[in-house]
Parts: sequence; C-alpha cells; structure tokens
Amino acid sequence: MLKLDHFAFEVTDMDRAVDFYENKLGLALKSRGVNEEVHEAYAFFQLQGCTLELLSNIQPGAAMPKLKENPLNSPHLAFQTNDMDSTLAMIRENGIPVIKGPLEIPGEERWVYIADPDGNVLEFIHWL
Repeated sequence: MLKLDHFAFEVTDMDRAVDFYENKLGLALKSRGVNEEVHEAYAFFQLQGCTLELLSNIQPGAAMPKLKENPLNSPHLAFQTNDMDSTLAMIRENGIPVIKGPLEIPGEERWVYIADPDGNVLEFIHWL
C-alpha cells in the first residue's frame, strides 16, 4: 500500500524560502541542512500526514530554476482550510500576492492560488 510521504519544490534562496514557509505560512520547520555530496541545501517542513521539502542547488555557477507562466497552476501543493476568510486575511496580512481567486463552485469548494518567492504554486482549498 502506498502512502504519501512528501512534496518537494526547488527554490533559489533557501533563507528567503524558509522565512516564507515558516513565518508567513506558519509551517513547522523539521530540519534544515546541506548535502555537500549532491551540492544541495534542503529544508523539511511538517505537514499533517506528509512533509514539504525545499531544495536549492549550491553548486557554484549552477543555473537557477526559471520561473514560468502556468495558466493551469499545475503542479501545485494544496493546503486544506476550514475557514477561507481567515486564510485570505492571513494572505493579505503577510503581503502574499494572489495568483488567482478566490474561486468557488457553490456548495462544493472555494479556493485561491498564491505562489512562494520562487513561483511554486500553492493552493488553499475549503471544501464546503
């Protein structure tokens, strides 16, 4: 039987990314370090039932990831919320730009898309 373990995003600036996920979104940082053998920095955040991993290339002269336009907002990581109004207030209070939304399918769901500082798409969804 398979069980979801983690999601991973590539980031260009680990300090900026950790600050965003820890201090703006309120995720708990589990661990952070550098793997010299594969030339990458990493950070793990605890999510309910799985983990978010951030990876950053630390090899000198290595190309950084390119941000891209993505009209379908996929792939993305989705966080479930029970109160979309409070979630939207948290987004505004932290100055996080909204990519799209909030959107709603009446009686089913309400959702909004944001992005982290590297353009990785995050969704907050409230199942109605």
